[in-house]
Amino acid sequence: MEAEEMVIRLPGRSSAPGGIGETTVLRHKEVHHFFFLPFREQPIYSTRAHVFQIDPNTKKNWMPTSKHAVTVSYFYDSTRNVYRIISLDGSKAIINSTITPNMTFTKTSHKFGQWADSRANTVYGLGFSSEHHLAKFAEKFAEYKEAARMAKEKSLEKMELASSPSQESPADIHSPLTPPVTADLCRINGTGDDVTLSDVSPNSMLQSDLSPTTPTLAHSPATNKHWEAELAALKSNNAKLTAALLESTANVKQWKQQLAAYQDEAERLHKRVSELESQSSQTNVIKSQKTELNQTIEELECTLKAKEEEMVRLKEEVENAKQLQTQKDELTKKLEDTDMRNKELEEQLADLEQRLESSQVDQESLRKNLKTLLEILDGKIFELTELRDNLAKLIEDS
Repeated sequence: MEAEEMVIRLPGRSSAPGGIGETTVLRHKEVHHFFFLPFREQPIYSTRAHVFQIDPNTKKNWMPTSKHAVTVSYFYDSTRNVYRIISLDGSKAIINSTITPNMTFTKTSHKFGQWADSRANTVYGLGFSSEHHLAKFAEKFAEYKEAARMAKEKSLEKMELASSPSQESPADIHSPLTPPVTADLCRINGTGDDVTLSDVSPNSMLQSDLSPTTPTLAHSPATNKHWEAELAALKSNNAKLTAALLESTANVKQWKQQLAAYQDEAERLHKRVSELESQSSQTNVIKSQKTELNQTIEELECTLKAKEEEMVRLKEEVENAKQLQTQKDELTKKLEDTDMRNKELEEQLADLEQRLESSQVDQESLRKNLKTLLEILDGKIFELTELRDNLAKLIEDS
């Protein structure tokens, strides 16, 4: 194994013979991030929301990354002066976004907001339970975005101040403070990799401070004062880095002790499992019985499913029968009403028939009377005709 690597064995079963657990390799550059960085970030605001990410293929549809509402927090790294948005779903990080001055949080509805993260090459979306929570989250986003902008401006000013002496003699003057300032700039602006304690050791920084570049400007009092100030700042940074390295080393020792305890516990559990497996002489019988039981359970589940389907079908038939009975009762009532109406109509018809018969009798009697009257009238007309003829003869004779 290389000197810059650390092998950590975690408890668990391994496929290799005599394996204790999964193997995680931490390089020397990663030790500081693994043990020390988690302690310097603190949550400053938290809320709960449903998390979404834009579909990388269509760039239009939202894909949910959490099945339910999860905690979304703002974290502040006082060492790097960086604000981040982090959300975990169990042990999985579904949001890890560093806030930069060019980010914008947009409210797309009363309860939904989104922002684009160019470093992650995605767009995050948050669905809140109320408009108040969305407004509070957006207010915090704007506040921390402004803080990130101010931090960037300060870091640019530091970079300009640190680079101004080097411009007087670019061939000979190299400021020992320039590398740490540039690294801080990268960390604050969210670009570049973090500079770990293993990359910039205190000894190397002191050696750079004592490099032969210092005597080249010894003739200038202002330059000497400038270098003395930089030397003092460098010593201060060196003390801070030394303290951080000691703290990181202590954390590494603590983790090594915990890992040793985990290894002992894993070995004990592994031996216990081996003993139980050796004592289990009826493993094959138990496995066959388990297979049979599983088959029986599957058959019973199929039977139960069929019975449930039959029950559903019978319930539907019962519901249909109830509907048919209701329709039958309604039709029976309508039929009774129709019978009563028919009886009433029959009575009215009988009454009308009686009236018709009496009317026909009256009409027959009237017809007979009219016929008799007509005969009498014909006789009278005949007599009047004879009388007229006689009167006419009498008038002619006279």
